Amino acid sequence: MSKSFNRKKSAKIKKKVKILFQSPKGMHDILPNNQPFFLKIRQVGEKIADIYSFSKIDTPILEQKAIFERAVGEATDIVQKQMFATKSRGDDQLVLRPEGTAPIMRAYLQHSLGHLSQPLKLFYEGPMFRYEQPQAGRFRQHYQIGFEIIGTNDPIYDAQIILLATNFLEELKIKKMNIQINSIGCNICRQKYKRRLLAYYENKQNELCADCRKRLSINPLRILDCKNQHCEIFKKDAPIILDNLCPSCKTHFRSVLEYLDEASLTYVLNFHLVRGLDYYNRTVFELFSDEFDFALGGGGRYDYLSQMLGGPKIPAVGVSFGIERLVEVMKIKNIEGITIKKPKVFLIQLGNQAKKKSIKILKELYNAGIKTTEALDKDSLRVQLKVADKNGANFALILGQREVLDDTIILRDMETGAQENIAIDKIIDEIKKRA
Repeated sequence: MSKSFNRKKSAKIKKKVKILFQSPKGMHDILPNNQPFFLKIRQVGEKIADIYSFSKIDTPILEQKAIFERAVGEATDIVQKQMFATKSRGDDQLVLRPEGTAPIMRAYLQHSLGHLSQPLKLFYEGPMFRYEQPQAGRFRQHYQIGFEIIGTNDPIYDAQIILLATNFLEELKIKKMNIQINSIGCNICRQKYKRRLLAYYENKQNELCADCRKRLSINPLRILDCKNQHCEIFKKDAPIILDNLCPSCKTHFRSVLEYLDEASLTYVLNFHLVRGLDYYNRTVFELFSDEFDFALGGGGRYDYLSQMLGGPKIPAVGVSFGIERLVEVMKIKNIEGITIKKPKVFLIQLGNQAKKKSIKILKELYNAGIKTTEALDKDSLRVQLKVADKNGANFALILGQREVLDDTIILRDMETGAQENIAIDKIIDEIKKRA
């Protein structure tokens, strides 16, 4: 009796399987239950791109390290701390791309896309890589979707890209948006502002974080992008860049705001908004939802990026969104992703001859565009019907030994349980008739 009890008890104890490998820290698998959200965002992105006449572009995941050192800025956290670097066998310094705009401009210059009708409107979507501390909505491998307008410095395109960004979020059913906007000037007026910023922080250096002390000597504007609480205290009384814009930049920014007013877009001036990348100039902006304290997307003008990469000056403006953050917001707001259609048909086979015949029937169903699933490794009718029900199929096709001999198949309505025999060569038409 005790032996029997021990046997039963031991049968209930499941041996814990040790997982040898996991995805790298900060990099995640997008499982089937999350795919509908990603599909929805991509689908909406493609719809907005089509409406605004943007063309798709894809660039390699690996790029030369120097592209980002020049474009993003050596003083930025991205270049200093967050790049995944590697060497090719030919000793090329390569990195997994940390952002999408610099590669787009590299492709524009490399392939002489300036010969196409300008301004050129491009959009992209894909994985980016940053070696940062993983947290909610931030991953070391994350997905981004972005829109770029290249070849014009007209302020109306700054407004258009912001309008596009709001349309994109609205199409995702993300409402109550807050647009924060600023101008960080051009290379001329920014020098004057940097001098004023240096003067302001001169006697505060020892109270800044180590990163900001370094930024003071390389690019003081980066201090305004610091999230360290000790550094945040000094921002309040720091000089405002809008007071230091040259006449041309003032006119440009005023025009952007007037266009936004004309489009009935509400915005807030954020005097400390500089964005985290050195290639930005003039207009910079970020988009928030009123219910969250993190940016859903952001962008700005980058008229000097092409020169940083060795080309002529080509004005441009763009915006990008982190897809994982959008997914997080969609889940919190109970916004549904793409509805994945359930299979229309579940094919049940009983016996060796039926199993052999089933592959031909499946081929015909697939060729007819009828979404079909099956459990070919199962033998029991009861088990297969249970799987069909779990899969949400409208109909089950039951093929047994008798049906193989008669060239027929049983069509079962999964909702009512009603069944009838149909000639196998008529089954496609019969299913379509009942769609």
